[in-house]
Amino acid sequence: MLLAILALISTFSFAQVKQPVKWNFSSKKIDASTYEVHMTATLESGWHIYSQNTPDGGPVPTSISFTQNPLTNLQGKAKEVGKMEKRHEELFGVDVMQFSTTVDFVQTVKLKGNVKTNLAGNIEFMTCNDHECLPPTTQAFSIPLK
Repeated sequence: MLLAILALISTFSFAQVKQPVKWNFSSKKIDASTYEVHMTATLESGWHIYSQNTPDGGPVPTSISFTQNPLTNLQGKAKEVGKMEKRHEELFGVDVMQFSTTVDFVQTVKLKGNVKTNLAGNIEFMTCNDHECLPPTTQAFSIPLK
């Protein structure tokens, strides 16, 4: 019995959760009341993340949701800055738009007055390589605007 417990412990201790995406969050002041918020994904070699504009029937598209903040006004949808790759994904049977290496999601935000606040929310994304897809993951963020 003790041997079985030790075997299970050693198996679980070597099991690692794959996290092929590292996120960096920052803001850049454009003028007195306007900021660019950068949500940058850096991917391990061989992995990719999908565009916000992935077609139905394909993998889960990246989606960004922002927590309501009465001090901010979002200007349009987040832009995708990076080398977008279009490829036919056999697994899903559709053409997909994806990014490998890095992508920067850039959201323009206007403040309602001369205040300091945060822009918070979540990014839901899915990553795949040539052999597997990981379940969709949600990454929370809170970015200071000051």
